[in-house]
Amino acid sequence: MTDTPDFLQDAKTLLTAQGFSTSNTWYHGTSSALVESIKAQGLKRSGDRALKDAAKKTMATIGNHYTETTEPVFLTQSRELAFYWAEQAVRNRSVRVEGNEHPVVLAVTLPDALNEKVKPDVGAASLLLVAEGEAFMAHLARVYQQSGFEAPEIDLMKAERMEYLNKLGMAYFDADIDASCLELITG
Repeated sequence: MTDTPDFLQDAKTLLTAQGFSTSNTWYHGTSSALVESIKAQGLKRSGDRALKDAAKKTMATIGNHYTETTEPVFLTQSRELAFYWAEQAVRNRSVRVEGNEHPVVLAVTLPDALNEKVKPDVGAASLLLVAEGEAFMAHLARVYQQSGFEAPEIDLMKAERMEYLNKLGMAYFDADIDASCLELITG
């Protein structure tokens, strides 16, 4: 269960009966180990090179070929939801990469022309059908309930595109994001 720091709890101000409101500011959750690289290079699609290299080595030891894919930059309109995904990033990295890491949230403020290119992450439907997705849906239900709303009832296979953004807070940007658009959120 996530224990989101107070300074990241924003769902009460963002949630409405229609879901999470949006603006030109988005959030990205990640590991503290990646912050210096992100400050220097921005957010890169498929940007966790250490995790990809570790996966490639693992696959090579069992004789399988590793095919690298390019993932977009995943965003959400809520600091609270970004923190959840930051915790997942730290957990995933701890399996393959040694180090003392903690979850961090970056604010991503996009100019209007780029903001228009943020898309609802309907590809998340497949994620939400596995245990990791079930854990997110349980977390999301708690966020809604703590904000005074019923948890969203959503049929992931029949949902409208915008429900992934509005109800689930899942979005993506299919390009790298310049460091000038980023700010580390601190308490």
